[in-house]
Amino acid sequence: MHFISLLLPAIEHFHIIGYWIAFFAAMLETVLGVGWIIPGSTIVLFMGALAGRGYFDLGDLFWFAIIGAIIGDNINYYVGKKYGTKIIAKGFWFVKPHHIKKAEDFFNNHGAKSVFFGRFVPSIKEIIPLIAGTLNMKRAPFMVWNVLGAIGWSLAWILPGFFFAQSLDIAKTWLTRAGLFLTVLLAVFAIFYILKIVFIKKGRQFFSFLYSLWLSVKRAVTENPEVKKFAGKHKAFFRFTRRRLDRNEFYGLPLTLLSLTLIYALSLFGGIIEDIINSDIIVSADIRVANLLAIFRSAGLTKFFFWVTLLGKWQIIMIFTAAAVLILWLWKKRLYISPLLLSIAGSEIFTSIGKLVFHRVRPDIAVYPENYFSFPSGHATIAVAFYGFLTYFLIRNAKQWNIKINAFFAGFILIILIGFSRLYLGVHYASDVWGGYLAGAIWLIIAISLSEYFSYNKPANAAVGPVIKKHAATGGLIFISIGLYVIFALNYKIPASILPEEKQIIISDPAAIFSSDQLKYTETLLGNKQEPLSFIIIAENDQRLIELFQQAGWSLADSAGISDLVELAKDALWKRPYSKAPMTPDFWNAGVHDFGFEKAAESNNVRARHHARFWKTSYLTENGGIIYVGAASFDSSIKWGVTHRIDPGIDTEREFLYNDLQKTGMIANAEKRQLVDPKLGSNFSGDLFFTDGKMYLISAIK
Repeated sequence: MHFISLLLPAIEHFHIIGYWIAFFAAMLETVLGVGWIIPGSTIVLFMGALAGRGYFDLGDLFWFAIIGAIIGDNINYYVGKKYGTKIIAKGFWFVKPHHIKKAEDFFNNHGAKSVFFGRFVPSIKEIIPLIAGTLNMKRAPFMVWNVLGAIGWSLAWILPGFFFAQSLDIAKTWLTRAGLFLTVLLAVFAIFYILKIVFIKKGRQFFSFLYSLWLSVKRAVTENPEVKKFAGKHKAFFRFTRRRLDRNEFYGLPLTLLSLTLIYALSLFGGIIEDIINSDIIVSADIRVANLLAIFRSAGLTKFFFWVTLLGKWQIIMIFTAAAVLILWLWKKRLYISPLLLSIAGSEIFTSIGKLVFHRVRPDIAVYPENYFSFPSGHATIAVAFYGFLTYFLIRNAKQWNIKINAFFAGFILIILIGFSRLYLGVHYASDVWGGYLAGAIWLIIAISLSEYFSYNKPANAAVGPVIKKHAATGGLIFISIGLYVIFALNYKIPASILPEEKQIIISDPAAIFSSDQLKYTETLLGNKQEPLSFIIIAENDQRLIELFQQAGWSLADSAGISDLVELAKDALWKRPYSKAPMTPDFWNAGVHDFGFEKAAESNNVRARHHARFWKTSYLTENGGIIYVGAASFDSSIKWGVTHRIDPGIDTEREFLYNDLQKTGMIANAEKRQLVDPKLGSNFSGDLFFTDGKMYLISAIK
C-alpha cells in the first residue's frame, strides 16, 4: 500500500502516459500469445481504480482501452488471414495446437458471435480473432462484433475498479444500516440464483414428473366406472370441458388458463382498492414500512435505486419500446408488436385513470418530489406490462431450457427491483407498488392472450434472412438503447426534495399529545397496539436527553449495521457484554423510535439487558421544552436464536429506569399518572406483558 501511495503522485503528474498504458494493455491483451504474459485485464482494472480516485478521466480511459482492444483484435485477425493455416498446423510461440483447437471449437459452436463472447473467456480471447481471420470471416461482421466486444470488455474491467475505488470513500456508510440492507438484498439475490440453477438442472424433470402424475390421475379418473356413468349422462358438459382443456387450439387450454389468471388478478386488484378506500390494515402498514425503509437509506444505495427507477421512466420506456419494435420487425416476429404496444398503452391509461380517481397523496419522506398522485405506481405497472411482455416473448421463442429459465429470473428480478426502488426512494407506498403490479399484470395477460391468438391463427413466419446481419443489427439496437439510457441517467437531475416544515405545537399539558387512544401505545408493523407508553420526558434538546440517560448509566444503542450485528451475534453466542448492542425497531405513531437506550443486566451479557425506546414528538411545552415519549422493557433471554424474549413485568422495568433517572440529579420534577386501564396483553412476537397502565411525566433540568 505504501508503494501505491508513492506511485500515485507520479501517475497524476504524467496522467497522459496512463492513458497510453491502458491503450497498450488493451491492445496486447489479445495480440497473438502476448496476452498470456501481459495481464491487460488486470492493468485496465487498476487504471479504472485510479480513475475512481480522480487521477484519470473515466470517459477518456474508456476510449483509449476500447480503441486499443479493437486494434489488438484486428492485428490477430490480419495474422490469421495471412498465416493462420500454418499457425493452426504447427502452433506459434506460446500458442499450441490444443489452444487453437479449443478456440476453433468455440468458434464453430457460436459462429460470428464468438468474436464478442470470446472476449470474455480466458485462454480463448487471445486466439478467437486469429481463428476468424483464418476461416476468412467477412470483415464487416467481424468489425461489428469486434467493436461490441471491445466496448463490453472495457466496461467489464474498468467499471469494477472505478466503483471499488469510489466505494472506499463511503465504506463507513456501507457498514451501517445501508450495509445491513445491502447484505440482505444480496442474500435474496443469492437465493434466486440458487433457485435458477436448480430449475435449469432439475426443472424439466420436475415438470415432466408433474405432467406424468397428471396423466396418471386423469387416466384413473376417466376409467372409473362411476365417472364413465356420470359422463354418459352429461355428455354436453364433458364435451365442453374437453374443449376448454384442449392444448391444440387457442380457445382450449390457453384461453382457459389466461382467463382464470385474468379473473384472479382483477379480484386481487379489486381487493387492494377496497383496502385503500376503507383505510384497512394495509394502509397502516404502508406508513410504517415507508418509515422503516427510510432509516436504511444511504447515498450509494439511493443512487443505485435511482438508476433502477429510471428504467420505468416514460422516456426510457419509449426508447426501449422503439428498439424492441425494430428488433421484432427485423426478425419477422411482427405478430408480437401490437400486443406489446397494447400492453404499454393500456397499462398507462389504466394507471392514469386510477391516479385521477383515487387522488392518493404520496409519502412525505420521499427522496425527491413527484408531482402526480400515488396509487397505483406507474413504474410498477409499466415494469410488469413492458418488461414482463419481453420476458414472455423470450420464454415463448427460446428453444433452450436454460435460456427460458434465465429469461424468467432476469425479468422477474428486474420487475421486483423497479417496484422496490419506488419504496426505497420513498415516492410510493407498498400498496401503490402492489396495485401497480396487479394493474400491469392485467394488461400483460390481455397482451399475452392476443399474442397467443395470433400464434394459433396465423401461418408460420417466413425465413428471416441472413442471420449474421440480423444479429449484428440486434446487438447494435440493444447497445444504442442502453447507451441512451446511460446518457439519460447521467444527465437527469434529481429534483430537490422540499421537506415540509415540521409544525411544532405548544401545549400546556404534555399528556394532551395523546389525541387518540392509539397514541398511548407502541405499535406493531401493521399498527396493532402493543405495550402502553411508560414515560413522557421533557428535555431542552436531543443532546440533553442523551446526557440524562448517560448520567443514569444507560448507553445509546448502536445502529443496526453489519459490523454491529456480527459483534452482537458473537457476544450473544459467548454470553459477553455489549453495552451498545443494536435494537430491533419499534413503532409509535407509525414512526420508528428515534433513540434506543440500554443498560446491562446483572448477568452482564447481551442475552439479558434493560431497554428503553423513545420517540421525539412535534410538541413543545410553554417554556420551550421538547416532549419525548417512550417505553421501557427488559430482555430476559434469547428466543428463536434471533430476537429477545421480553419479561412480562414491564412495570418493574419502568420503576427501574425511573430510579436510575432520579439518581442523576438532572430531574427538575416528576409525577406519576394513569395513562390507560390495567392491561394484560402481548407484543408482536407473542411475549405476554401486564401493567397497571401508569406512566411517569418527567421534566429534565435545562
